[in-house]
Amino acid sequence: MGAVPNPALNRFIAAIGDELVLAQVRIRRLGPGYELRHEADADLPADSLRNVKPDGARSISQTTATGAFRPLKSAPTLQRGWRIEVADDRELESTLNQLYPGAIADWFAAQEGAPPVTNFREFTGRQSGMYRITALLTDAQVAGVVRACCNSAFCLKRRLWSVAGLDPDAPGAKSLIPCLEPCAIFMEFARRVMRLEQQEKVRLELAPGEIASLQAALARALADSKTDLREGEVASPDNPRRLQWVLDRLRPFSQLAQEDEGE
Repeated sequence: MGAVPNPALNRFIAAIGDELVLAQVRIRRLGPGYELRHEADADLPADSLRNVKPDGARSISQTTATGAFRPLKSAPTLQRGWRIEVADDRELESTLNQLYPGAIADWFAAQEGAPPVTNFREFTGRQSGMYRITALLTDAQVAGVVRACCNSAFCLKRRLWSVAGLDPDAPGAKSLIPCLEPCAIFMEFARRVMRLEQQEKVRLELAPGEIASLQAALARALADSKTDLREGEVASPDNPRRLQWVLDRLRPFSQLAQEDEGE
C-alpha cells in the first residue's frame, strides 16, 4: 500500500525550491533530503555546528540558549549552533513539527482564498470562565494588546485574525507561519490588561522631558528583560509584553518629548 497523499506537505515541498526560511529555520535541499539549521547560522561551516538527529529537534525547541522554557515555539528565541539532516520529505515534516508544531498545516490552510481564521470577537464569544472577561475589551484596547503581545520581538507568526479597526499582518511580515486565532498566551495577556483597565487610574503630571526618560527606561528594560521570566507570567510587572504595552501607551506623547529634547 502506497503512502497516503499529503497535499499540505506536497505543496510546502514545492515551495522550498533550493532553500526556504521558516521562521528561524533555514531549510536547504541536500540530495534527496534536507539540511536544517538556525537562520543566523546560515553561512557557518557545517563542521562548526552540532549535529543533531531528527528526533532531537524537540529538545532544541524546548528551551532558549540560556535554558529558559519556551512555551511559545514561534517566539524568536530558538537556540543556535545546531544542524539536522533529514532523509526525505516525511522526515522533514516530522522534524519541522517538533520545531514549529502544526506550521505546515497552518501554512497550507493560509494559501487558500479564505483561510480558516477565527477573529477576536468570534473567539472570545466562545470563552467561558476566566477568559470571558476579555470580551469586555474595546476594539481599541484589543488593538493595543495585539501591538504589544504579538510584537515581532515576542512572536514570529503572521497574524491573520483581527478585530474591527485593526488590519491583519501584511504579507511577508514576520514569517511564513500564519496565526489563525488568538493563542493561550495572548488570551492570558488580554485578561491581565482588562484587569488593569478596570483598576482605578492615577493621574500623573509629567513634563515632556520626563516622558522621554520614562520611554527610554522602558526601552532599556525591554532590551535587558529577564531571560528566566516565563512568557506566561503576565502578572509580573516586568513581563516584556507588559513593558511593551506601557511603552506603546506613551507613544502618543513622543512628539512632545522630542520637541522638548530639541530645545
